[in-house]
Amino acid sequence: MQNLTVLGSTGSIGTSTLDVVARHPDKYQIIALTAHRQVDLLFRQCQQFKPRFAVLLDNNSAAQLRALLCDAGLKTEVLCGVDALEAVCILPEVDTVMAAIVGAAGLRPTLAAARAGKKILLANKETLVMAGNVFMDAVRTSGASLLPIDSEHNAIFQALPQGYEGDMAEAGVKRILLTASGGPFRTLPLDALHSVTPDQACSHPNWVMGRKISVDSASMMNKGLEVIEAHWLFNAAADDIQVVIHPQSVIHSLVEYVDGSVIAQLGNPDMRTPIAYGLAYPERIDSGVGALDLFKIATLNFEKPDFLRFPCLALAYQALHTAGTAPAILNAANEVAVAAFLERRISFLAIPRIIETVLSRLPVCTVNGLEDVLEADEQARLCAEQQLV
Repeated sequence: MQNLTVLGSTGSIGTSTLDVVARHPDKYQIIALTAHRQVDLLFRQCQQFKPRFAVLLDNNSAAQLRALLCDAGLKTEVLCGVDALEAVCILPEVDTVMAAIVGAAGLRPTLAAARAGKKILLANKETLVMAGNVFMDAVRTSGASLLPIDSEHNAIFQALPQGYEGDMAEAGVKRILLTASGGPFRTLPLDALHSVTPDQACSHPNWVMGRKISVDSASMMNKGLEVIEAHWLFNAAADDIQVVIHPQSVIHSLVEYVDGSVIAQLGNPDMRTPIAYGLAYPERIDSGVGALDLFKIATLNFEKPDFLRFPCLALAYQALHTAGTAPAILNAANEVAVAAFLERRISFLAIPRIIETVLSRLPVCTVNGLEDVLEADEQARLCAEQQLV
C-alpha cells in the first residue's frame, strides 16, 4: 500500500490522480489532500477518500470545510496555510507526494518533500524552473525519487535508457525532442493575436487544463518552461532540447540517439497515463485511458516553432542560456502578466512584452540557495506589476 499526499487535488492533475487512485484501492491510500480555495470539491474528495488531513490556504475556506466535514461526521483534520502544505508532505507515513500545485506556490512544499526523501511525482514545473539546482541537490542529498508527470517529460523518461543518470553522451543520446501542440493560436493570423480573449486562449484543442496553464500553452510559455524543466531533469543543454510542434498531441515526446534511432512515446492526450506510470513505476497499471487508435488518427504532422508567433518560447530559451535567477524572473513575470490578461487588464500580446521588459531591467544573480530564488521572484513580480500601471 502506497500512502499519498496530493498537492493541488482540486486541479486537473489532482482530479486525474484521484481518478487513477480510485481504480486501485488495494494499492493506494490518500493521507492528505490540499487545495487553494475550492471548498466544495475538496469536501467531496474528502467524502470519497477520507484522508487524515485536508489543507486550504485561507482561514475562511478552512472554516467552511471544517463545518462541512463536521456535519458529515468525517474525521479529516483541516489545516491552513503554506506551512501546513509543507507539513503534510513530510509526514512519516507519507510515501509519495503528487506535486500538482500550479505556479510558484508549489515550490516550498515540493522542496520540503524532496528534502524529506519522498517519492515525488512532479507536475509542478515551476519548482525546477525557479530553483532547479536547489531542488535537484535536495533530491540527490536525501535520496528522494523523482518521476516527471508532465506528459512530455514522462515520455522522455520512458524513451531514455533505463537507469539513465544524466550523461547524454554515455547513454548515446543525441538530443531530446519536446513536442508541443501549438495551442489554439497556431494558425491564427498574426494580426489577429492582439484581440484574442482569455476564453479563446483557454480553449486548448487537445488538453483539458486550468486557465493559467491554458494561457501558457497558447503563448507557448508552457513549452518554454518545459524546456527549462527538461534541462534539470535530464541534464540536457539548451541546444540539445528541440521543440517540435505536433498538433495531434499523440507523440508526447521523443529521444534521438547517435545511431540514428528516434524513440517516441505515443498515447491519447490524457494525463492519467503519465500519472499512472509515475504512481506504479517501474510497474504499469490501468489508467482508465482508452487505447490509441492509429487507424483513426491516420496522419501525424510536425512543424518548427515560429519564434515571431511565440516570443515567449524564445524568452524561455534566453533565460535558460542566461541561467542564475533568470528563469525565476521569467516565471514570476509571466505569472503576473498571465493573471492580468485573464482579468482583461492587458492584451495577449502584452504578456511577452512585460516578460521581456522585466528580464531586461532586473540583474541576474547566482543561485546559492532558496533565498536567492525567492528574492528574484519577489523583485520580478514587483517589476511586472509596475508595467501594468
